[in-house]
Amino acid sequence: MELAQRGDHAAFGALVRRYQMDAVRLATAVTCRADDAEDAAQTAFVKAYAALSKFDATRPFRPWLLRIVANEAKNRRRAAGRRTRLVERVNVMYVEHGPSTEDEAVAGIDADSLLRAIAMLDDRDRTVLGYRWFAQMTEAEMAAALDCAPGTVKSRLARAMQRLRAELERRPSHV
Repeated sequence: MELAQRGDHAAFGALVRRYQMDAVRLATAVTCRADDAEDAAQTAFVKAYAALSKFDATRPFRPWLLRIVANEAKNRRRAAGRRTRLVERVNVMYVEHGPSTEDEAVAGIDADSLLRAIAMLDDRDRTVLGYRWFAQMTEAEMAAALDCAPGTVKSRLARAMQRLRAELERRPSHV
């Protein structure tokens, strides 16, 4: 990070390679469109590079970067004005970990149905779910990215999960 802040392009390239998949997964969750997600992630990296001088090196880089990604993805979704338009083609990439309580809550639901339900949620809910599932951020990382207390992260995530469950229950065929 320090090298990148001093203008080392190769060092920033290494950061891009390290966080690219997280950025695309998060942007996919927020935009609900694979093609928009890649563009949002790419634009976010450009914005992050331009803002490197403003980055506080005493803080973690990943939450800072993913906050930029989430904001760019939200802006693209809003600008497109396609709140109810669903993903036609999407490649949701999960990192293999043990199932979380959130994962268990949506077990058996196909990715398309899940993304349709997520698409119906507001930006705040999509972002917190995207941080958790698609970027697989820890609560501490989410708190840093959302600029809030860890307890607030838990309550936002719980409320987003409630709304997601309700949305999935409204759908006749989600398995």
